[in-house]
Amino acid sequence: MNAVIVAVGLMLALSLMRVHVVVALILGGLAGGLVGGLGLEGSLQAFNSGLGGGATVALSYALLGAFAVAIAKSGLAHALADRALRLVGHQEAESGGLKWLLLGLLLVVAVASQNVLPIHIAFIPLLLPPLLYVLTRLRIDRRLIACLLTFGLVTPYMFLPVGFGSIFLNEILLANVARNGVEVSGVSALQAMSIPALGMLTGLLVAVLFSYRGKRDYDLQRIEQVERAAASYSRATLLVAAAAVALAFVVQLWLDSMIVGALAGFLVFSLSGMVRWREADDLFTEGMKLMATIGFIMIAAAGFAEVLKATGQVQSLVDAAADWIGNSKALGALLMLLVGLLVTMGIGSSFSTVPIIAAIFVPLGVQLGFSPLAIVSIVGTAGALGDAGSPASDSTLGPTSGLNVDGQHNHIWDTVVPTFLHYNLPLLVFGWLAAMVL
Repeated sequence: MNAVIVAVGLMLALSLMRVHVVVALILGGLAGGLVGGLGLEGSLQAFNSGLGGGATVALSYALLGAFAVAIAKSGLAHALADRALRLVGHQEAESGGLKWLLLGLLLVVAVASQNVLPIHIAFIPLLLPPLLYVLTRLRIDRRLIACLLTFGLVTPYMFLPVGFGSIFLNEILLANVARNGVEVSGVSALQAMSIPALGMLTGLLVAVLFSYRGKRDYDLQRIEQVERAAASYSRATLLVAAAAVALAFVVQLWLDSMIVGALAGFLVFSLSGMVRWREADDLFTEGMKLMATIGFIMIAAAGFAEVLKATGQVQSLVDAAADWIGNSKALGALLMLLVGLLVTMGIGSSFSTVPIIAAIFVPLGVQLGFSPLAIVSIVGTAGALGDAGSPASDSTLGPTSGLNVDGQHNHIWDTVVPTFLHYNLPLLVFGWLAAMVL
């Protein structure tokens, strides 16, 4: 059996059985290495060599965690939550106005985090935990919030060529298609990915209007213990926090570094006296605890991906798909999308998947008679498939980090499974449709 299928299948099965994702990634990676002929020693060596690939991301998230704790200390996010809380119980809240206002706010911020202010998931631990009290008072299902945030984290980069979208569409997708022999000078990535993006929108509408429209109760006391005790703030602390956030955004955009941006924002808190120097160590420790789970999962995912690459069976999986296809365009499009889903679910990154699959998918697409526009759409959709719904993707880890601060939101069953069902299944349908009509 193919090592990639074994590794990803075991990792997903263990995750669904509530085994911690880090443990599932390690066991899945070792199993894949053994099946792929690396042996135990070779599998461990490949896994260890890949760990460094996730270190930068892990450090970024740890520093963002410290920055998030400093912002929480300032009360900036709590000020927003308190403003919303005052509306709870009023006629606007009863009619659902406040619910839709909060959902709209979170969606706009999530979309902006990919294109307008490309900070990715950094906003989630800053904004979401203080709003949990309000969301719970309104009895909003957190699975809906997870779907909402994941939509905002994935759809903009796979559709809009701005911010992270510019990197994915231009520097990764179009560049790799061109590198493998297809002329893309006249191809619009936005046009190629518009139909798959409609699939994401369809999934979001189903989640909002049908799947999670009902009310769900959570333990309010557990949220109060985590969040409401730290809600004191003043005009001065809010001004300092606003300045810190603005500087962090500017520095991150200027230097393209979440690490330096978070440090710059934290420095503002320190120089203002809001965070005393002797408190800095404790605050950093608390912040690292906040984001430690994401950091360790990203490190483990990098090792897992390295084992899959070392087996050499990602290529054999793609080659096998090519053999099954024959001359059928419909079957070819479906199998290419399914292979992309499997690879991305394991690696956890659409950005890393496209270069792997483009090498064979592009020549295969040409052989089957797909147009350049359809080939771009197939490769782009195959890469994006699995980003929503992967246990190791930051598009699912980010929402969980904000929704589970009080321990009432399970990463696998409340984030991964809902986003997989609502986004990967529509993406398969709409991606296949795009391949057939473009």
